[in-house]
Amino acid sequence: MTFWAPQVLVGFAVLGVCAGCLSGLLGIGGGVILVPLFLWCFHLVGVSSDVLVHCAFATSLAIIIPTSISNTLGHRARGHVDLQQVIYLAVGSALGALLGAWGATLLSGPVLKILFGVMQLAVAAKLVFGGMAPAEEPPKDTIATLFTVGCVSGAFSAFFGIGGGVIAVPLMVLLLNFPIHLAVGNSSALIVVSSFTGTLAYIYNGWNLPQLPHGAVGFVVIPVVLLVLPFSLVGSRMGVRLAGTFSHARLVKVFAVLLVLVAIRLMTTAY
Repeated sequence: MTFWAPQVLVGFAVLGVCAGCLSGLLGIGGGVILVPLFLWCFHLVGVSSDVLVHCAFATSLAIIIPTSISNTLGHRARGHVDLQQVIYLAVGSALGALLGAWGATLLSGPVLKILFGVMQLAVAAKLVFGGMAPAEEPPKDTIATLFTVGCVSGAFSAFFGIGGGVIAVPLMVLLLNFPIHLAVGNSSALIVVSSFTGTLAYIYNGWNLPQLPHGAVGFVVIPVVLLVLPFSLVGSRMGVRLAGTFSHARLVKVFAVLLVLVAIRLMTTAY
């Protein structure tokens, strides 16, 4: 079977649009959908198990770059991105990712998944029962607080191997008193930086490995990027427009549902 098989192409189209829409709506990368899609697809076409997971992660990140750029432009046009805030968030995220990657080596994968699942459930509960109303206090957007949130989200992202938006958005809403639309927009811009850095690292680390599938540059499978990206971009524009029609409370509830689903998946597949 090849990447051009009908069932594979249908999966690319449907889930590509879903991933893009989720990305635009909630300010996450979309890897929650793309990575499982690519794990299934690469297994079907016979990609070596030695590189299959790495290729799934890398290819997902490569698609997230232009998708997040599209999301950022859409949210920016609606006044929901503050580039100065994003700069401080991104610097903190880079440092946090280094610390998180180191910390992840100290614990086993199943333990990490359980801890992350518990944390996600706690955040979802806080959003639903204590964070639904827009904050009445002014945003706490000092350099120190932005850097700290970026550092924490970057650390959790690297520590648990999940897109930083799942962490960054709740932190901006709950700790910095940001309206969720601004948090989603800033998160989209932040993901551009993190996904670009991650993609470059996967290309470098996978360069010229003999087990790579045809058309791969490092661990990034270029044919799959070209097939899925158009659908993901269409979905992202839909998600951005949809986010603009949601109230603060409704968007918070949607994000909380996503957190619960991610938590359940991680905890049920931990062992």
